[in-house]
Amino acid sequence: MLVQFLDNKPLYYDEIDYTRMPRIYAKIKKHLRVPKIIHLIGTNGKGTTGRFLDSALYSLGFKTGHYTSPHILAFNERIWLNSENVSDVKLNQAHQELLALLSKEDADALSYFEYTTLLALLVYQECDYVVLEAGLGGEHDATAVFENILTLVTPIDLDHEAFLGTTIEEIAQTKLNAVQSAAIIGMQKHPEVLEVAAKIASEKGLKIVSFTEYLNTEDNVKIAQISEELLLAPYLQMNLKLAIAALNYLGLSYQTKEFSNAKLFGRLSRLSDNILLDVGHNILAADSIAKSLDGEKYTLVYNSYKDKNYKEILRLLKPVISNVEIIKVDEERIEEAAVLKEAVVDLSLEYSEFNELSNDKNYLVFGSFSVAETFLKKYYHG
Repeated sequence: MLVQFLDNKPLYYDEIDYTRMPRIYAKIKKHLRVPKIIHLIGTNGKGTTGRFLDSALYSLGFKTGHYTSPHILAFNERIWLNSENVSDVKLNQAHQELLALLSKEDADALSYFEYTTLLALLVYQECDYVVLEAGLGGEHDATAVFENILTLVTPIDLDHEAFLGTTIEEIAQTKLNAVQSAAIIGMQKHPEVLEVAAKIASEKGLKIVSFTEYLNTEDNVKIAQISEELLLAPYLQMNLKLAIAALNYLGLSYQTKEFSNAKLFGRLSRLSDNILLDVGHNILAADSIAKSLDGEKYTLVYNSYKDKNYKEILRLLKPVISNVEIIKVDEERIEEAAVLKEAVVDLSLEYSEFNELSNDKNYLVFGSFSVAETFLKKYYHG
């Protein structure tokens, strides 16, 4: 079974063999059909941008796939097929097909993400379009081995510095090196991203343009209507604009109804009147959410991985935080409680351990997918 097979693979590595995925894919490539792939790279917004685009394409009558990661509650969330989570039956069928193509040595050698990326391609054999979201970086990501028709670039910021680089320029270079022929760039916080993009476009003869080149007045009217219907926060509206720019690039006409089921769970999702949940876990996400909530005060249910800049994240969220409640997450990568508490105290924020929900508080559950999973499984039964 797939679950047992994946459980034997580590989720994270201190070092990554960037040659493994291209080498193994080359061996089985001739047996696979590659649909029209739209590759998504960036630091934030890949999930919602991909879901907006996939939902519209499916509503327009195409067979579609949206590959995203990680998942919150079930692995099937990663492989969206024709506007819904892939079934266990389809997953296990694809797993058996993939094992038949791979040698045992290669199947065992592939990382969790590399294997599931190939698995997704097996699931998507009959699709017309596939929106493929990079897991880490761009140039060396497992998703970059497939030929694609377009790259979409969401906001790029500092994240995963140990693998991608310590400056915006280095991270942008690593991500944008994944562009194969054409790319549309979404709104960027750092001008260095656009400078790197222009340099790569010039050196490689690629078409890399701003999303504004594929939006007109009529699009902006539709975007406002869709945003109102879906109650989209401003940063989610930017992701919608990038998805619509992609539709226009592809020459596909759309109506607002194409996006009626497009919002991705876990992105400033309202679970109840007093609970918001967001799986953002980096500086750019914190900044976007603080601006979206615009001074409203929340009890922050929070925890963080050791490799995240949680001090800066908490500083950015402080204007919308009344107090912090640290949720216990049973995972190796989570920061030690004493160290995290020290960061909270340094910002003059009150803290306690999170134990239960209260009806007289407004909550913002924010952190990582692990925080969201723990909260939903142990504390929220809505």
